[in-house]
Amino acid sequence: MTGTPLRVGLVGYGLAGSVFHAPLIAATEGLALDTVVTSNPERQAQARAEFPAVRTVATPDELLDRAAELDLIVIASPNKTHVALATAALKAGLPVVVDKPIAGTAAEARELAALAEDRGLLLSVFQNRRWDNDFLTLRGLLADGELGDVWRFESRFERWRPQTKGGWRESGDPAEIGGLLYDLGSHVVDQALVLFGPAASVYAETDLRRPGAEADDDTFIAITHTNGVRSHLYVSATTAQLGPRFRVLGSKAGYVKYGLDPQEAALKEGERPGTAAEWGREPESLWGRVGAGESPLTGGGHAQPTLPGDYPAYYAAVAKALLDGGPNPVTALEAAAALDVLEAARRSAHDGVAVKL
Repeated sequence: MTGTPLRVGLVGYGLAGSVFHAPLIAATEGLALDTVVTSNPERQAQARAEFPAVRTVATPDELLDRAAELDLIVIASPNKTHVALATAALKAGLPVVVDKPIAGTAAEARELAALAEDRGLLLSVFQNRRWDNDFLTLRGLLADGELGDVWRFESRFERWRPQTKGGWRESGDPAEIGGLLYDLGSHVVDQALVLFGPAASVYAETDLRRPGAEADDDTFIAITHTNGVRSHLYVSATTAQLGPRFRVLGSKAGYVKYGLDPQEAALKEGERPGTAAEWGREPESLWGRVGAGESPLTGGGHAQPTLPGDYPAYYAAVAKALLDGGPNPVTALEAAAALDVLEAARRSAHDGVAVKL
């Protein structure tokens, strides 16, 4: 890519904006972080300290008043604002990246997709966990047929946080779109659909386990895919003993992998893609194992090298889509399909029945 980089306006500088989006945008050839939107003076100062050339404004309206000076809007603000902000940016003629979940309902996601298509603009969803190290490794194993026909996919995104932290992510107000079903659930459902295709039915259990919890903090989702694969997905803040991140069982072998991709922790520690030679890599001691007939914890199977995680690939693909006409890395319609599952899971948990899609 050559020429003047695309100027990016970033709405929100909390966890998503400061830890994920801003560093990844700044590290991407063809993109330049131009403006950060946050009304918090401390976060404004943080953004200017971390990116000296960046401008800061207090409101999205101030940003959109300068729409002619920008080439891309990234929305990393609280979930309840995603639809309104994406709509405004698209109507201002700007391509948009929205953090997950793109909306609270699949219908809203499809309306946004239709608006983007009508305006001829890119609308992409930041599903960064498609570029986790374990997910990339599993995709490679499936492509090579190493596991045979997959029968069951177990995916866990578990944490041990016995005390609530508060804030909109743990709010019981439905308008906030909080709780783990829509937070971590957006990741594990998206991964399952990418790997094994559309869902035919969904069953779910959601609980509020911790004292003072207002939104689900311990949730299980079972998906029966149209091809017969069953996905069992766990998201929890109340797991005292963490299970494997992936356990994938096939007709030839299984794959078991413990531990989370290291990229989020690296970003939180201030490491940046392009400056760390070992970006996205993990030590051999954390590799998963492939085998059959014996537990991986007692030496069954063989160690499977974990491919490096690659969050920078998402924004590289966004830049290529805008500059060279490459494909959208994550479409709004893909996000809508995941929201179909999340909405079905919420109905299932409420009614205690499986929901057909």
